[in-house]
Amino acid sequence: MSRTTPPRPFDITAVFPELREHSATATRLHPRPGAPTAADSSIGGPLRWPADEPWPHCEEGDLHYAHRVLTPSTVRRMRRIYAAAQARADATGTRYAPTAEERAQLPDPTFSEPHGLLEQPIPYVPVAQLYRRDIPDFAGPDGTDLLQVLWCPLDHPEDQYCPRIRLYWRRVADLGPVLTEVPEPPVVNDSYLPVPCAVHPERILEHRNDGMLPDGLDARIRAWEKESGLRYHADLSLAPGWKVGGFAHWGLTDWYAVTCKECGTSMTLLLTVASFEWNGTGGTWRPIEEPAGAGSNPTRVVIGRGYDLFVFRCPESFDHPHATAMQ
Repeated sequence: MSRTTPPRPFDITAVFPELREHSATATRLHPRPGAPTAADSSIGGPLRWPADEPWPHCEEGDLHYAHRVLTPSTVRRMRRIYAAAQARADATGTRYAPTAEERAQLPDPTFSEPHGLLEQPIPYVPVAQLYRRDIPDFAGPDGTDLLQVLWCPLDHPEDQYCPRIRLYWRRVADLGPVLTEVPEPPVVNDSYLPVPCAVHPERILEHRNDGMLPDGLDARIRAWEKESGLRYHADLSLAPGWKVGGFAHWGLTDWYAVTCKECGTSMTLLLTVASFEWNGTGGTWRPIEEPAGAGSNPTRVVIGRGYDLFVFRCPESFDHPHATAMQ
């Protein structure tokens, strides 16, 4: 099923036409649980990974930070149990509650696998696979038509206590046999193991975050918000959720410049990894087709305390290192 963002409550450029100079397109990915294959664009799905290319591992060892780690199989079992309990509650109108048998299969909330397991090489896990044919705002080196995003499913203190990301751009015509057995990490942070999701790309128009606009325009918009009762930041500028392109928002900290470590150029937003697809049950960004009762976190990924993780690229060269920021 396709997903459609509702029209904005107000055309903000009718009042502030200069915002057109601070606009860009973005592709909302609208990930929803499914059974994607390696031939599909997906979040958390299987990758079209070359059979003759080693799978990446994180070698940080005891430099990983962990409060509670679980095996991937434990995380998936917990999700199945919680989903079954929720389905029963929805079908019967009764209170959400796992059965005694289900509770017996759940680990204690304080349980964690031994932290010593973090000291071995940790296989990266698939985060996103995006084919150029599916993504209007796809960006990659000339001749490439596939982007694969993986991360170490543990916190890295030097990366704002977020997972460490790797990017791979490929040319599909050059790919031969695909790796069929992917190594699985011994332990993960359960917030960093995405549910396999199909994507439903939709192109939208965004305007820069209010903190990134020229001071005069920013002040005028704030005054207009008070008079109109409308919310620029929440409803008229940046869409929430997983996205390719567009603009990053700044809320956890004040805005700061993200520049390329290689050449100093101001970087461009490549991908947004989101904790939520919309804000609350009545958010104006909730897709029109979304069924009643649908949760706003279909991937089960949570960044920090419900933030977003932004992945930036250097517009001068795709060979330059990417950067990330949690906001």
